Amino acid sequence: MFIFDAHLDLSMNAMEWNRDLRNNVSLLRQLEQGMDDKPDRGRATVSFPDLRKGNIGIVVATQIARFVKPDSLIPGWNSPQQAWAQTQAQVAWYKCMEEEGEMVSITDRESLQRHIALWNDGTPNDKKPIGYILSLEGADSIVDISYLEKAYNYGLRAIGPAHYGPGRYANGTDSTGEMNKKGIELLHEIERLNMILDVTHLCDDAFWQALDHYNGPVWASHNNCRSLVNHNRQYDDEQIKALIARGAVIGGALDAWMLVPDWKRGVSTPLGMQCNLETVFKHMDHICQIAGNALHIGVGSDLDGAFGTEQCPYDLDTIADLQKLVSIFRNHGYTEEDLKNIFHQNWINFLMKNWD
Repeated sequence: MFIFDAHLDLSMNAMEWNRDLRNNVSLLRQLEQGMDDKPDRGRATVSFPDLRKGNIGIVVATQIARFVKPDSLIPGWNSPQQAWAQTQAQVAWYKCMEEEGEMVSITDRESLQRHIALWNDGTPNDKKPIGYILSLEGADSIVDISYLEKAYNYGLRAIGPAHYGPGRYANGTDSTGEMNKKGIELLHEIERLNMILDVTHLCDDAFWQALDHYNGPVWASHNNCRSLVNHNRQYDDEQIKALIARGAVIGGALDAWMLVPDWKRGVSTPLGMQCNLETVFKHMDHICQIAGNALHIGVGSDLDGAFGTEQCPYDLDTIADLQKLVSIFRNHGYTEEDLKNIFHQNWINFLMKNWD
């Protein structure tokens, strides 16, 4: 099955984790043996070779750099200008990977259709570039509103206004409160540029406010269900219904604490909590039951999003194992047409509808 993954922090892994993603996952893990600066060292799941092995030919790839006040408990950069500079280093890495033939930027219908044709031409994937749509996770690095058009001009096509905690434009996970004036101005500029609003990570107050003030395309790149895991990071059934009404696609995320209740970071284990790919299915299936169809879900794995095998389904070793999820849906009675929609076509149709 051809797979479209709508959320991978590739440049963060390259620039902050210092992983050369041209190596396969096995070598990435080997190179990190003995390192303990991050909890997921030696537990990577994502690389270009493993994406190709899993027939994952299109990804939404992020830039991410949070601004935080110096006394914040959340890690980040001490000024918006520093955060912007970090995102520009990340863009430079993507451009280097394009020059190496490892990746190719997808920014419009034409480049999307061309890349789909390449990946489905019947030839081996070994040398094919990974197609990527550039997304900004958290808008804190947008120094002022004028910077958004600069970002659009180098290829940015989706943006989530918030990440964790209070942000410069919107409040995110584990915080509350509506957007400020700058946040509303940001929404209007996103709409003017016909960029995709990614509502993932918006706190409840900002979520509803964003839907009221933004009339352009909306998706939730990596979100699960609050009715199954009761945390503000997830969306409740009313929010899911609102997204469905807006024609959104919601990507299933594979971070264990979003999949099973009562996960304790650094203590719980995927096997001990019985967190497997069947658990991912339950979240995605719940959205299908609300929608009455399979037209509003996809994969937004977030694999290697500051966690590795210590905090993802125990029956997933590398990202190539997303193919196992296809079989799980099939075994639960989803049709072949449903499977195509879930694993690539819903995202593709969304882009074809909303892009020039």
